[in-house]
Amino acid sequence: MKRFASALCALSVLTILSCNDAGSGTADKTDTSKPAEPIASEPAPPPPSMDSAAMVKAWNDYKTPGEVHKMLAAQSGNWTSDIKMWMDPSKPPMTSKSKDVYKMVLGGRYQESTHNGSMMGEPFTGVSTLAYDNAKKKFINTWIDDMGTGLMVMEGDYDAASKTLNLKGEMVDPTTGKDCKVRQVVTFVDDKNMSVEMYMNPPGLDKEFKTMEIKSVKQ
Repeated sequence: MKRFASALCALSVLTILSCNDAGSGTADKTDTSKPAEPIASEPAPPPPSMDSAAMVKAWNDYKTPGEVHKMLAAQSGNWTSDIKMWMDPSKPPMTSKSKDVYKMVLGGRYQESTHNGSMMGEPFTGVSTLAYDNAKKKFINTWIDDMGTGLMVMEGDYDAASKTLNLKGEMVDPTTGKDCKVRQVVTFVDDKNMSVEMYMNPPGLDKEFKTMEIKSVKQ
Protein backbone atom coordinates (compact mmCIF):
# COMPACT_ATOMS: atom_id res chain seq x y z
CA MET A 1 0.00 0.00 0.00
CA LYS A 2 2.84 2.41 0.86
CA ARG A 3 4.54 1.65 -2.47
CA PHE A 4 1.31 2.30 -4.29
CA ALA A 5 0.86 5.63 -2.45
CA SER A 6 4.46 6.63 -3.21
CA ALA A 7 3.93 5.83 -6.86
CA LEU A 8 0.82 8.00 -6.92
CA CYS A 9 2.73 10.88 -5.28
CA ALA A 10 5.55 10.55 -7.78
CA LEU A 11 3.07 10.45 -10.65
CA SER A 12 1.36 13.59 -9.32
CA VAL A 13 4.68 15.47 -9.12
CA LEU A 14 5.63 14.39 -12.63
CA THR A 15 2.24 15.50 -13.91
CA ILE A 16 2.59 18.94 -12.30
CA LEU A 17 6.13 19.36 -13.67
CA SER A 18 4.98 18.27 -17.11
CA CYS A 19 2.16 20.79 -17.04
CA ASN A 20 4.55 23.54 -15.97
CA ASP A 21 6.97 22.65 -18.73
CA ALA A 22 4.17 22.61 -21.26
CA GLY A 23 2.98 25.96 -20.05
CA SER A 24 6.48 27.44 -20.32
CA GLY A 25 6.90 26.18 -23.85
CA THR A 26 3.57 27.62 -24.91
CA ALA A 27 4.38 31.00 -23.39
CA ASP A 28 7.54 31.38 -25.53
CA LYS A 29 5.50 31.07 -28.74
CA THR A 30 2.61 33.30 -27.69
CA ASP A 31 2.39 36.85 -28.98
CA THR A 32 2.24 38.91 -25.78
CA SER A 33 1.56 42.14 -27.58
CA LYS A 34 -2.16 41.41 -27.51
CA PRO A 35 -4.13 40.30 -24.46
CA ALA A 36 -5.52 36.80 -24.75
CA GLU A 37 -9.24 36.72 -25.34
CA PRO A 38 -11.28 34.85 -22.70
CA ILE A 39 -12.64 31.50 -23.79
CA ALA A 40 -16.41 31.37 -23.54
CA SER A 41 -17.65 28.44 -21.48
CA GLU A 42 -20.42 26.30 -22.91
CA PRO A 43 -23.68 26.21 -20.94
CA ALA A 44 -24.44 23.00 -19.08
CA PRO A 45 -26.95 20.75 -20.85
CA PRO A 46 -30.47 20.86 -19.38
CA PRO A 47 -31.62 17.86 -17.31
CA PRO A 48 -33.65 15.27 -19.20
CA SER A 49 -37.30 16.19 -19.33
CA MET A 50 -40.05 13.99 -17.92
CA ASP A 51 -43.54 13.99 -19.32
CA SER A 52 -46.48 14.64 -17.03
CA ALA A 53 -47.67 11.03 -17.03
CA ALA A 54 -44.25 9.78 -15.91
CA MET A 55 -44.12 12.43 -13.18
CA VAL A 56 -47.55 11.43 -11.87
CA LYS A 57 -46.54 7.75 -11.82
CA ALA A 58 -43.29 8.54 -10.00
CA TRP A 59 -45.11 10.46 -7.27
CA ASN A 60 -47.81 7.79 -6.97
CA ASP A 61 -45.16 5.08 -6.58
CA TYR A 62 -43.39 7.21 -3.97
CA LYS A 63 -46.48 7.84 -1.84
CA THR A 64 -48.20 4.45 -2.03
CA PRO A 65 -47.57 2.08 0.92
CA GLY A 66 -46.25 -1.31 -0.16
CA GLU A 67 -45.46 -4.73 1.26
CA VAL A 68 -42.81 -3.34 3.61
CA HIS A 69 -45.36 -0.97 5.13
CA LYS A 70 -47.71 -3.92 5.63
CA MET A 71 -44.93 -5.66 7.56
CA LEU A 72 -44.62 -2.63 9.83
CA ALA A 73 -48.39 -2.43 10.26
CA ALA A 74 -48.39 -5.98 11.63
CA GLN A 75 -46.57 -4.67 14.70
CA SER A 76 -49.40 -2.29 15.62
CA GLY A 77 -50.61 -2.78 19.17
CA ASN A 78 -49.39 -2.79 22.76
CA TRP A 79 -46.01 -4.19 23.77
CA THR A 80 -44.02 -4.57 26.99
CA SER A 81 -40.24 -4.38 27.02
CA ASP A 82 -37.39 -5.45 29.30
CA ILE A 83 -34.44 -3.08 28.93
CA LYS A 84 -30.76 -3.45 29.77
CA MET A 85 -28.51 -0.40 29.50
CA TRP A 86 -24.72 -0.19 29.83
CA MET A 87 -23.10 3.14 30.70
CA ASP A 88 -19.78 1.35 31.17
CA PRO A 89 -19.14 -1.90 29.25
CA SER A 90 -17.05 -3.23 32.14
CA LYS A 91 -19.92 -2.96 34.63
CA PRO A 92 -23.27 -4.79 34.95
CA PRO A 93 -26.20 -3.19 33.06
CA MET A 94 -28.98 -1.17 34.57
CA THR A 95 -32.41 -2.76 34.04
CA SER A 96 -35.87 -1.27 33.54
CA LYS A 97 -39.21 -1.90 31.83
CA SER A 98 -41.40 0.03 29.44
CA LYS A 99 -44.87 -0.09 27.92
CA ASP A 100 -44.92 0.61 24.20
CA VAL A 101 -47.64 1.44 21.69
CA TYR A 102 -47.07 0.94 17.95
CA LYS A 103 -49.36 2.36 15.26
CA MET A 104 -49.33 3.41 11.62
CA VAL A 105 -49.92 7.08 10.81
CA LEU A 106 -50.61 9.20 7.72
CA GLY A 107 -52.50 6.54 5.85
CA GLY A 108 -50.21 3.64 6.74
CA ARG A 109 -47.08 5.36 5.45
CA TYR A 110 -45.13 5.60 8.70
CA GLN A 111 -44.84 3.62 11.90
CA GLU A 112 -45.00 5.67 15.08
CA SER A 113 -44.25 4.14 18.49
CA THR A 114 -44.42 5.66 21.95
CA HIS A 115 -42.38 4.19 24.81
CA ASN A 116 -43.11 4.90 28.48
CA GLY A 117 -41.01 3.54 31.32
CA SER A 118 -38.15 4.56 33.59
CA MET A 119 -34.53 5.37 32.93
CA MET A 120 -31.92 5.80 35.66
CA GLY A 121 -34.68 6.05 38.26
CA GLU A 122 -36.67 8.72 36.42
CA PRO A 123 -39.88 8.52 34.33
CA PHE A 124 -39.05 8.21 30.68
CA THR A 125 -40.96 8.81 27.42
CA GLY A 126 -39.57 8.29 23.94
CA VAL A 127 -41.14 8.57 20.47
CA SER A 128 -39.89 6.79 17.37
CA THR A 129 -40.86 7.24 13.73
CA LEU A 130 -39.89 4.52 11.27
CA ALA A 131 -40.24 5.12 7.54
CA TYR A 132 -39.54 3.06 4.45
CA ASP A 133 -38.66 5.44 1.64
CA ASN A 134 -40.01 3.95 -1.60
CA ALA A 135 -37.67 6.07 -3.72
CA LYS A 136 -34.45 5.50 -1.77
CA LYS A 137 -35.33 1.89 -0.92
CA LYS A 138 -34.10 2.61 2.60
CA PHE A 139 -35.47 2.58 6.14
CA ILE A 140 -35.19 5.86 8.03
CA ASN A 141 -35.67 6.06 11.80
CA THR A 142 -35.93 9.10 14.05
CA TRP A 143 -35.94 9.12 17.85
CA ILE A 144 -36.75 11.79 20.44
CA ASP A 145 -37.21 11.49 24.21
CA ASP A 146 -37.47 13.57 27.35
CA MET A 147 -33.94 12.67 28.47
CA GLY A 148 -32.51 15.15 25.97
CA THR A 149 -33.31 17.87 23.44
CA GLY A 150 -31.77 16.37 20.31
CA LEU A 151 -32.96 14.25 17.44
CA MET A 152 -31.32 10.96 16.47
CA VAL A 153 -31.56 9.92 12.82
CA MET A 154 -30.54 6.51 11.46
CA GLU A 155 -30.79 4.87 8.07
CA GLY A 156 -30.41 1.30 6.87
CA ASP A 157 -31.66 -1.87 5.23
CA TYR A 158 -33.73 -4.93 6.09
CA ASP A 159 -32.27 -8.41 5.70
CA ALA A 160 -35.10 -10.86 5.09
CA ALA A 161 -32.94 -13.95 5.70
CA SER A 162 -32.12 -12.98 9.28
CA LYS A 163 -35.26 -10.86 9.82
CA THR A 164 -33.09 -7.95 10.96
CA LEU A 165 -33.26 -4.24 10.32
CA ASN A 166 -29.76 -2.74 10.44
CA LEU A 167 -29.60 1.00 11.05
CA LYS A 168 -26.66 3.41 11.35
CA GLY A 169 -26.47 7.08 12.25
CA GLU A 170 -25.12 9.67 14.65
CA MET A 171 -26.19 11.22 17.92
CA VAL A 172 -24.64 13.86 20.15
CA ASP A 173 -22.69 12.85 23.24
CA PRO A 174 -23.85 15.43 25.83
CA THR A 175 -20.67 14.91 27.89
CA THR A 176 -18.48 16.16 25.03
CA GLY A 177 -20.89 18.02 22.76
CA LYS A 178 -19.60 15.97 19.83
CA ASP A 179 -21.39 13.53 17.57
CA CYS A 180 -20.76 9.83 17.99
CA LYS A 181 -21.63 6.96 15.69
CA VAL A 182 -24.53 4.71 16.64
CA ARG A 183 -25.75 1.41 15.25
CA GLN A 184 -29.00 -0.41 15.91
CA VAL A 185 -30.06 -3.96 15.07
CA VAL A 186 -33.78 -4.75 15.23
CA THR A 187 -34.67 -8.45 15.04
CA PHE A 188 -38.25 -9.41 14.23
CA VAL A 189 -38.29 -12.81 15.94
CA ASP A 190 -41.95 -13.50 15.17
CA ASP A 191 -45.33 -11.74 15.28
CA LYS A 192 -45.16 -11.29 19.05
CA ASN A 193 -41.46 -11.05 19.84
CA MET A 194 -38.89 -8.45 18.87
CA SER A 195 -35.43 -7.47 20.10
CA VAL A 196 -33.31 -4.35 19.72
CA GLU A 197 -29.55 -3.95 20.25
CA MET A 198 -27.92 -0.54 20.31
CA TYR A 199 -24.20 0.08 19.85
CA MET A 200 -22.21 3.29 20.22
CA ASN A 201 -18.76 4.44 19.15
CA PRO A 202 -17.95 7.51 21.30
CA PRO A 203 -15.20 9.95 20.23
CA GLY A 204 -11.79 8.76 21.40
CA LEU A 205 -12.63 5.04 21.35
CA ASP A 206 -11.36 2.86 18.52
CA LYS A 207 -14.29 0.44 18.68
CA GLU A 208 -17.98 0.37 19.48
CA PHE A 209 -19.64 -1.21 22.52
CA LYS A 210 -23.18 -2.31 23.30
CA THR A 211 -25.15 0.33 25.19
CA MET A 212 -28.65 -1.14 25.18
CA GLU A 213 -30.58 -4.36 24.73
CA ILE A 214 -34.38 -4.47 24.56
CA LYS A 215 -36.59 -7.54 24.41
CA SER A 216 -40.23 -6.77 23.57
CA VAL A 217 -43.36 -8.94 23.73
CA LYS A 218 -46.68 -8.04 22.09
CA GLN A 219 -49.69 -8.19 24.39
